[in-house]
Amino acid sequence: MAVSTPGISTLGVKFGYAAEATAGTKPTKFNWLERCNSIGGITLETEQIDASALEDEISKYVSGRQDSGGTWNVTFNITNDTVSQLEAMIAAYTTAKNANKNMWFEVWAPSLTKAFFVVAQPPLHLPMPEMGQNELQTIELTFTIQEYKGMDTAIEPTEASGT
Repeated sequence: MAVSTPGISTLGVKFGYAAEATAGTKPTKFNWLERCNSIGGITLETEQIDASALEDEISKYVSGRQDSGGTWNVTFNITNDTVSQLEAMIAAYTTAKNANKNMWFEVWAPSLTKAFFVVAQPPLHLPMPEMGQNELQTIELTFTIQEYKGMDTAIEPTEASGT
């Protein structure tokens, strides 16, 4: 079967979050964090396990687990509204953590039926961004990846709280 679409644009991509209602279960509704400027990729490096024996003159390997690298950077335009949304997300994470539940994040694209899902811990405080002359003011958050879930049925993030 030939591919009918040559590719898709990142126009309209949304970044969303949700706390688990039931521990270990993907949420059914995601809050939209608006004015997302860039979303870092998550690469999966496959670890190599040495399977060599004493008689082997050349090392032999088998595939091990995949490593996400552990961190994930997401950048937002910084405004009073986005600061409120990010603070609401951090508060929701703290509430979920205290209830032994996780926070899920979704990267949603309007042209796809599936989205990317990641269980991660956001920073507990907003970092101070770099500032330069005549530049867009942005803030980069570094999330700690607990588990990369991969692609699953998309759920479009709705209007965020905190604004």
